Amino acid sequence: MQTGTRLVLAPLGRLAFRPTVEGRNNVPRHGPVILAANHLSFLDSVVIPLLAPRPVAFLAKDEYFRQPGLKGWLTRTCLTGIDAVPVRRGGHRSAQESLRVALDILAAGGAFGIHPEGSRSRDGRLYRGRTGVAWLALASGAPVVPVAVLGTDRIQPVGARLPRPGRITVRFGPPLRFTRPTTGSGGQARRVVTDEIMTAIQKLSDQEVADRYNEPPTA
Repeated sequence: MQTGTRLVLAPLGRLAFRPTVEGRNNVPRHGPVILAANHLSFLDSVVIPLLAPRPVAFLAKDEYFRQPGLKGWLTRTCLTGIDAVPVRRGGHRSAQESLRVALDILAAGGAFGIHPEGSRSRDGRLYRGRTGVAWLALASGAPVVPVAVLGTDRIQPVGARLPRPGRITVRFGPPLRFTRPTTGSGGQARRVVTDEIMTAIQKLSDQEVADRYNEPPTA
């Protein structure tokens, strides 16, 4: 994370959101680690890097880096300051490219943040996780720290242009470790690992579970 930007953003974030942070010691200070979090608001990918004990890189849609005007400049400055990585979204190929970028971050010993649900939850429920998080964990050997972020949906709901002051809670759970299966279906193993990660997130967030994927609304 860019030090100067963090020095500005971190105190502002604490002032605006008055966060309660639990379990920071569960995040390894060195080496590759995956932070797998629930997803209620655009802010989730901002507050986790600001409140974690080490830099955390999230992927962000490249269109966020190309928005015009003052809002675009503020968005770019914030995302660049928290080490967000611009990627193109949409389609199977772009999803594979995103996972490769994430794997490179982990291979370099970095911390990578991911929302296994994919899209933000619009009703507050925790949706079924997509198996990319398991692919990363099994391919990299990195531990997975489950994370629950609460309150960001009230501060910046889906569709809101700007956040408003409020209180948030961020909980970092104990790390989970997984090994590559020596037998059986790789797809089945990824499903089992993903479900275990989502169960850990739910225990931290206490959200109601939606037993299906969270599909973005159609235009």
